[in-house]
Amino acid sequence: MACNDENEPLLSGLATPRTQKTNGDRPKKRRFRRVRSAPFADFVPTDGNREAALPRSGSIFGRLNPSLKKVALFLTLYMGLGTICFYTTRTQIKGDKTNGILDALYFCVVTMTTVGYGDLVPNSDLAKLLACAFVFTGMALVGLVLTKAADYLAEKQEILLVKALHMNQKVGELQVLKEIETNRVKYKFYTTLIILVVLILTGTIFLYEVENLGLVDSFYCVCSTITTLGYGDKSFSTEGGRIFAVFWILASTICLAQCFLYVAEVNTENRQRALVKWVLSRRTTNVDLEAADIDDDGVVGAAEFVLFKLKEMRKICQQDISVIMEEFENLDVDQSGTLSVSDISEAQSVETRMP
Repeated sequence: MACNDENEPLLSGLATPRTQKTNGDRPKKRRFRRVRSAPFADFVPTDGNREAALPRSGSIFGRLNPSLKKVALFLTLYMGLGTICFYTTRTQIKGDKTNGILDALYFCVVTMTTVGYGDLVPNSDLAKLLACAFVFTGMALVGLVLTKAADYLAEKQEILLVKALHMNQKVGELQVLKEIETNRVKYKFYTTLIILVVLILTGTIFLYEVENLGLVDSFYCVCSTITTLGYGDKSFSTEGGRIFAVFWILASTICLAQCFLYVAEVNTENRQRALVKWVLSRRTTNVDLEAADIDDDGVVGAAEFVLFKLKEMRKICQQDISVIMEEFENLDVDQSGTLSVSDISEAQSVETRMP
């Protein structure tokens, strides 16, 4: 997180830390190597079997993610309503027609994805107003709902991809999960790119075999479709072609959008990693120690040093620290500068009594 607060103190209003002393007034050293609530800890098997297999997915309909059910519901409602509207106004739509219901569904998909071949066009005020309404709602559906579903599905394929990349190596399930956690965006990009290539090849072969287009024309039509250019000189004109197009156009346009999104995320992640590498590799100076000394006691503790480095890496900023410190102060009921079980219990009881 980039914040323009490099010159601000790391913590404001921080209670003076109490340093525990041992014999000889030497402070006890505490080392924090791993936070217990680290995200990867959630994947550790609890049955004692370190190499426990990953959860196997059953029926795709029986174990469908709730968000995907919502996506399916919204998509069905949009397609159903669009098909009904454009079917009832089919006489007000001109162009190359095949079957009334199929053409209405096909026109709905072409409108939603903004491909707009021009092989079917509205020819009345009512049809044009309907097209305007459905293009905006369709774009919102694609941007807000379908891309999230595509991201979820791509994430589910990461494990298969990582296993395939390490097929000739003896890699345990935990190592696979750790690899995914480390390079999540990169593997999402690889997964989406593979799916996109398959969709491009499938569309090209289908247009060549079913729509009787030349090989170059088929590839040209595929490229103009998935990029939503939709020149209109080449399109799906047969019943079989439009049945295929209903599913293929929707999948390929969303897949390409997700692919470019992951490219941007990978670039951002690489820049962040380069910054982290630079921060960790550069030599710490006296100026750094002075900046990291939160309580101005002349020494820098482990917590102070970690906060300073995280802020320098732009992983945390002053606003985040202030919010966390406010929560800490609310939980520290006895104002001792430390949290205990009694503090948490008393804070919860206070919250319960509040109206």
